[in-house]
Amino acid sequence: MPGLLDISSRGLAPDFEVVGTSLESLGDEAFRELAWTACESFGRPTNRSAFEDFASRLTYVGEDAGARGLATAVTNAESRLGARSRRLHYLSVPPTAAEAVVTRIAQAGLVERSRVIVEKPFGVDLETARHLNAVLHRVFAEEQIFRIDHFLGKEAAQNILALRFANGLFEPIWNRNHIEHVQIDVPESIGLEGRAAFYEGTGAYRDMVVTHLLQVLAFIAMEPPDALTPGSISAEKDKVFRSLRPIDPAEVIRGQYDGYRAEPGVHPASKTETFVALRCAVDNWRWSGVPFYLRTGKRLADKARIISIAFREPPKSMFPVGSGAGQYGPDHLTFDLDEAARLSLSFYGKRPGPGMELEKLSMQFSIEEAGRGSEVLEAYERLILDALAGDSTLFTTSEGIERLWAVSDSALASQSTLHSYPPGSWGPDQAHALIAPRSWRLPFARSWRSAEMVGA
Repeated sequence: MPGLLDISSRGLAPDFEVVGTSLESLGDEAFRELAWTACESFGRPTNRSAFEDFASRLTYVGEDAGARGLATAVTNAESRLGARSRRLHYLSVPPTAAEAVVTRIAQAGLVERSRVIVEKPFGVDLETARHLNAVLHRVFAEEQIFRIDHFLGKEAAQNILALRFANGLFEPIWNRNHIEHVQIDVPESIGLEGRAAFYEGTGAYRDMVVTHLLQVLAFIAMEPPDALTPGSISAEKDKVFRSLRPIDPAEVIRGQYDGYRAEPGVHPASKTETFVALRCAVDNWRWSGVPFYLRTGKRLADKARIISIAFREPPKSMFPVGSGAGQYGPDHLTFDLDEAARLSLSFYGKRPGPGMELEKLSMQFSIEEAGRGSEVLEAYERLILDALAGDSTLFTTSEGIERLWAVSDSALASQSTLHSYPPGSWGPDQAHALIAPRSWRLPFARSWRSAEMVGA
């Protein structure tokens, strides 16, 4: 709702009507109040008067009205839009409920001229993902289906494509000859936030690795597409997924924060992981021998979403012992996927003064510093707009999602040791052993530069 309100107020969306439906018995006014609460709590700053025009587009029909009631509500909304209207179904439901919802859409005759957005998680393993794809394909063609991952809607994630393929500086060195390893690190400082029922059946791996982190990996590792079109980009992402080696359970570290089992709704003997760190490999010509390290978890020391590319160090140093050369690790290109959409390139430079003493420096960029912060679309806003336009560039294919569950099968089936860690830490110590002799980029040795620092 906040995303729809924003793209509507910016004039980016076509004329639209929203028909809400769920198991709850709500009227139009109650539904509009629900939407207002969501927009006020989670959206950009707005006021009630600005919301009223948007609210007039919202109507509601309960599930108890059946397929006929849903069809009537949609027909009435379409009569206000005109004969050329299209339908976008948004399924914010768990995978177990998707079949019933899709069946209801078909019974109501709402498949024609439609597209469907499916929220994550897309299944919980290979078998359930295949079943969910089969359910969707009984009603919708693959080109009608948009499996949403809000990470790929972020400005910084798309900037990976721009940086790689629009600049002669980076693409020639984007390979195993120049890149030593890659980190995708998405720690969360929050806990369950009342989602114990969902999380107990999911865990950190299913919730984050398949749905988000491996999707981002594909943007980093993909070959140049022959065109900036949905089909070309999806084809290259799927090639990356096919090149992923099955993830070795021995290279997966699982953790659970102290106190998790005392959370309301959590089983007192729960084996659900709230932390996962792993090493994986893309077995193709470009990336052979380059490890990809992924880390995510709940109740960690900080909230962040970074991708860090570590470049190989020079094969021989001409600098004297004690100069600082190599002391602070390799050069890194780091993307911050938070809304600030920041980018940093670290490198060694000479410290001013006599002698040759080196220190680690960085060049940093953010959208805000360029004066373009107000133009940034929130991830869901961009993805909803893309689905409205039929652009599937940032969405996942059925082949891609099934392949990710397939390479994860062994890791998910293995009940490896569950290591405890204190809330507010960076996870269990075993995660540091996994990446040794390298180290995780988070916590940063240097802070991101702020806009105030730039102004000074």
